[in-house]
Amino acid sequence: MLAREQKKTLIDQYGTHATDTGSPEVQIALLSERIGQLTEHFKTHKKDHASRRGLLMLVSKRRRLLDYLKKYDSERYQTVIQKLGIRK
Repeated sequence: MLAREQKKTLIDQYGTHATDTGSPEVQIALLSERIGQLTEHFKTHKKDHASRRGLLMLVSKRRRLLDYLKKYDSERYQTVIQKLGIRK
């Protein structure tokens, strides 16, 4: 789980307005942070297959959000992937 302060900074950074917590950009940023944390977790706990399943679900949820954003607003999609460094 993300710490409350960490989550708040991500929401402030990627949100479109002050009370924005559910826009695709914010959701993608939160998922990316959680995916990064789980990836680090697997470097030390290689046999944690239950958490690996959760990681795969998070990755697929982020993929669906990115596909949605690309379909409806490609400019916002480009800025999000550039900020997060998801695509090379």
